[in-house]
Amino acid sequence: MNYEEILDKIISGELKEYRVSPKDAFQFQLALRSYGKRQRITGIAQRGGDIIYTLSDKEN
Repeated sequence: MNYEEILDKIISGELKEYRVSPKDAFQFQLALRSYGKRQRITGIAQRGGDIIYTLSDKEN
């Protein structure tokens, strides 16, 4: 899966949110850490271990 493409879509507003399951969380985090605009993306943990990533309200 191309996580950088998904991150681009979150930043552009094409994707409102992206849900990551626990089994994919490590790989997604690796992509997020190397993503240039990562400060603009917020992850909120859900019950069961999923994390929902959205565009942050802050403009960094």
